[in-house]
Amino acid sequence: MVAQPFTVDLNKPLVFQVGHLGESYQEWVHQPIVSKEGPRFFANNFLEFLTLTVWWVIPLVWLPVVCWFEYTSFQRGLTLTQIAVLMIVGIFVWSLVEYTLHRFLFHIKTKSYWGNTVHYLLHGCHHKHPMDGLRLVFPPAATALLCVPFWNLVKLFSTPSTSPALFGGGLLGYVMYDVTHHYLHHGQPSSAVPRNLKKYHLNHHFRIQNKGFGITSSVWDKMFGTLPPTKFAAAVARGR
Repeated sequence: MVAQPFTVDLNKPLVFQVGHLGESYQEWVHQPIVSKEGPRFFANNFLEFLTLTVWWVIPLVWLPVVCWFEYTSFQRGLTLTQIAVLMIVGIFVWSLVEYTLHRFLFHIKTKSYWGNTVHYLLHGCHHKHPMDGLRLVFPPAATALLCVPFWNLVKLFSTPSTSPALFGGGLLGYVMYDVTHHYLHHGQPSSAVPRNLKKYHLNHHFRIQNKGFGITSSVWDKMFGTLPPTKFAAAVARGR
């Protein structure tokens, strides 16, 4: 007797279901459901709460932290000009981190139960429900955990006076990334640059999901050869 393929019940909490899809998970998760109403992740109300974050929480929580890091470098003897330069370097480095994480971690291929489950929590849920406004930005508690290894890494390659300014710049880059990401999904840009960036990102979601990994910029996609083919970009630009 041939076993029937597993079917996800969208009316039940999803997180502990998706692992059962096995090798079918990749196909399932990249068939988006376009609805502003997000699914339930967990039966437990507290765990469910931890997955929900409104976009403005990101600058509210992290911009004061950015300022504290920059002020720390100032107290340690750096000039405002030096701090500004280090912040720009930090933002630039973050843009590469953003691209690298999105391409090599968020789009990793999984098929095991726990592999699928973790991937769904990390990024798969966003591709399945791309318009879920409460799961477009990273929860601050999870970001805080990730800050620890990144902060230690920055300290390895910089001095005690420069490391806070550099890390603060990277953190500012993250804030810019997360609020931009939310805007690209729910904003209605009127000027050319954000409008084209929105088309570029939605192209990644709805047309060719293994290309176009940049969120705030397409620079790294151009550099590493992951720019979507011209025909896809042209089709998106025409709104088809």
